[in-house]
Amino acid sequence: MAIEKVAMIGAGAMGGGMTLLMAENGISVSIQDPSSKTVDALIKSAEEQGIHSKLSKYENYKDLCASLGSPKVIFFSLPHGTVGDTVVEGLYKYLDKGDVIVDCSNEEWGNTQRRQGKLVAQGVYYIGCGVSGGYQAARRGPSMCPGGQEAALDIMMPLFEKMAAKATDGTPCVAKIGMGGAGHYVKMIHNGIEHGMMSCISEAWEIMNKHMGMKYDDIGKVFEKWSAEGELKNTFLVKIGAEICEQKDKSGHHVLGDVQDKVVQDIDGSEGTGIWSNTQATSLHVPAPTLSTAHYLRIVSAFRGQRKHVAETFHGSFLPQKFSFSSASEQDAFIEDLRLAVYSTCLAAYVQGISIIDVADKQNKWCIDFENIVKIWRAGCIIQADHISSLLAAIFHPTSTSPHKNHNLLYEPTIVADLKKGFESLKRVVAKGVQENCVVPSMSATLEWLKYSGNLELPTQFYEAELDYFGKHMYDSKKLDGKTDSEESLPETGKRHFEWKPA
Repeated sequence: MAIEKVAMIGAGAMGGGMTLLMAENGISVSIQDPSSKTVDALIKSAEEQGIHSKLSKYENYKDLCASLGSPKVIFFSLPHGTVGDTVVEGLYKYLDKGDVIVDCSNEEWGNTQRRQGKLVAQGVYYIGCGVSGGYQAARRGPSMCPGGQEAALDIMMPLFEKMAAKATDGTPCVAKIGMGGAGHYVKMIHNGIEHGMMSCISEAWEIMNKHMGMKYDDIGKVFEKWSAEGELKNTFLVKIGAEICEQKDKSGHHVLGDVQDKVVQDIDGSEGTGIWSNTQATSLHVPAPTLSTAHYLRIVSAFRGQRKHVAETFHGSFLPQKFSFSSASEQDAFIEDLRLAVYSTCLAAYVQGISIIDVADKQNKWCIDFENIVKIWRAGCIIQADHISSLLAAIFHPTSTSPHKNHNLLYEPTIVADLKKGFESLKRVVAKGVQENCVVPSMSATLEWLKYSGNLELPTQFYEAELDYFGKHMYDSKKLDGKTDSEESLPETGKRHFEWKPA
């Protein structure tokens, strides 16, 4: 079925961009937004681009739905949370069996599944479709991550493929992800990975700027080189990092120099995915420290007033120290270490994110297609990283001989080889950072994660003994009490208790 007309509820940056994208592709779009001025501005922009004949403005849901054919296709681009519930409630009496709602918001996956459950009795489909790439990609072609009922996805895939960004081989960066809230869940974890990647790239920028004394333009040239070759080739966040470092305003000053060091999206309620992804990692018992520490950095950065007070209390105890190098070649070698440390941290973020998705998939029975995840995490995607994509594509390809039934990428020789290659560089960067008061949370967390993930002699031996001492929590004997260590075995309460001190 060719879809020729849709509705868009929410005409902000993302919804507006997708509206113009669909209009450019010959789709008529009926628009509704609480702000009449926002819709008017969007239509004016469409006029300037010669596509305004495809747009129509509507003030209420009744008229909006009446403007559509059958089945009705309605896109959402809304703030997460109760707003979506209110809109669904308002639309409810105008919807018929076979109609499709496509929620392109950064919605919490639990809300998506609840709405799917509400609408299924009415025969209305609800697709949770994560959209990645920011407002610019929404206009020119985003990465799209749809999840829901197979019948609904079949209806929408031709339009999604028309809208989505195209990879270098010409294939669209959209694919069926899985059932239920799988689409929004995978997009949520995408954003968690994104935060880990942004953190380590920002940490590298600060090392070069604050500790090595490099100018913005010089750092931009480093990022350009990283983005042009090697493991970080065509990594979107590194590529735009070069542009950010080199961008100047009309007066000739670097725009970056005027940017305050705080991220507030987690605090002001506009962004929830970072919180949800870390909550999921914890509740599903998946170690994801690269993602978690990146989130903690974002949180503390938002409260600049508190940081100012703490800095005054500590009397400048943590001031950054300048690096010293004996030669230009030694500095170049450190920058190469920094490149590999950034790559290792980005790869670790991917590994941790895939592990969270895997556990959630098994728990929710979504039947997530991991090969399709790799397809959407390419062009138009914030975490686009060509080398990592090529590694994952080989692992998750149907003809792959890899066992990967647990999707634990630390079992994969190609992933392990790259992490081993970067390990010493990561150590040197973190060690230098500790010595000179660098802020390197994501890189240092990644280093520790690598150290303890495959270590059979952890300090938790002593930890377990203390738990048994004061709490009688029991422990396993090193003789294993008849148990055998295997990847399939689930953690169980130990069988031994020692009366360390009589009660």
